[in-house]
Amino acid sequence: MLDFLSRPFDQVAQEPFAEPPDLLTQILLGLRLDGVEYGRCVLHPPWAIAFPAQRSARFHFVGHGGAWLRTPGTDWQRLNPGDAVLLPHGSFHVLASSPDVPPVDIDSLARKAVSENIYLVDGRDANNAYLGAAVAPPPPQAPDVMFCGALRFNLDPLHPLMAMMPEVMMAGDLARRDTTVPVLLDAMEREVEQDRMGACAILARLADALAASIIRAWVECSCNSPTGWIAAVRCPRIGKVIAAIHAEPERDWNVPLLADLMGASRSSFSESFTRTMGESPARYVAKVKMSQARRWIGRDGMRVAVAANRLGYESEASFSRAYKRIIGQPPSTARVG
Repeated sequence: MLDFLSRPFDQVAQEPFAEPPDLLTQILLGLRLDGVEYGRCVLHPPWAIAFPAQRSARFHFVGHGGAWLRTPGTDWQRLNPGDAVLLPHGSFHVLASSPDVPPVDIDSLARKAVSENIYLVDGRDANNAYLGAAVAPPPPQAPDVMFCGALRFNLDPLHPLMAMMPEVMMAGDLARRDTTVPVLLDAMEREVEQDRMGACAILARLADALAASIIRAWVECSCNSPTGWIAAVRCPRIGKVIAAIHAEPERDWNVPLLADLMGASRSSFSESFTRTMGESPARYVAKVKMSQARRWIGRDGMRVAVAANRLGYESEASFSRAYKRIIGQPPSTARVG
């Protein structure tokens, strides 16, 4: 039986309730990464694979051997066994056994399904030829073993936390901040080494947990900045305003109402909000509204007219103009994909 059930009611009633978690904690607690697909790749050098840009995040873990990583505008980075990298925006990048190997597109490689959304890749193309080899048998050099995944965040790409994330997150750089990261990396490395039944499925679940831990460690590293979204939600006064906007995006938020919520004058509120966030309150409210609209339309199948009405727009046309101004595309495109 729960402890509070065994005590007198008046004693329980006098005890203070725990403070609800702040907005940032709520978001981190609710952060989910849905696996789109995962692959265990056994690649025989020389090899190089290009991963095109996509909406879903990319994740790579080196089990055996190693790889070189390059994204546009950066130098090659070496990945060693046990290293992992998360590309939260799904940016174009290349993995290679050596920087001088010409890459082929990941979609050109043959794959063998293991179970739903989990597959094996052995580095052969549609002609049954290994990358960098003129004949089918692989070169004698030991293969590199990679675990690669495409993951989908439950946060809208327009969400400030997503917008702040860098193009590349190296697990090793964040391991010092979160003891969970090296533990998960060790567990993944053991799964690859033992190559037991069901290893791909277990690796997929570990990848979900590792990606979430990488993001949490990155957030904790970013909390020292005096400006930006994380700093704003950590501020007791501005954070209360941001939490209210996210809790009720359909409400007709305006400067007087938000200033009153913060307990400040309109000018003081606007100045503090803009200085910390880097954008005006009106712009931020509009982005939150359109992020919510995109989820309603794309995820829930809500009609555009209904979304416009719920968010307080006088007409579908005015909503569509605002949506396109913020998102860059008309609301009808939210249903695509």
